[in-house]
Amino acid sequence: MLIYKIFRADEWRALETEGKTEGAPIDLTDGYIHFSTAAQAAETAEKYFAGVEGLMLLAVDAENCEPLTWEPSRGGDLFPHLYRALVLADVLWAKPLPCAGAGHSFPPEMQ
Repeated sequence: MLIYKIFRADEWRALETEGKTEGAPIDLTDGYIHFSTAAQAAETAEKYFAGVEGLMLLAVDAENCEPLTWEPSRGGDLFPHLYRALVLADVLWAKPLPCAGAGHSFPPEMQ
């Protein structure tokens, strides 16, 4: 199962350059890296990144991303949280997540 992380361009560049990251500011505050499932990603983008250009969508294989913990969040849905640094080797692919009208345009792989 793939899970997804939305990063701003500078956060993605830092991961590419340094090879690892503790995440975005919200991840640092909460003490873990927030991910979304395919079904949750659009709502995450709308809630936290409305109108933000220059985003990158990262795909990670949940099976190979340990220790991953599924915890309740919005509406009681279980969200994947990573309690360690995200390393570049965890990322299967990264694609631009452009704004499109009222939301963002997700790649066809997620539709």
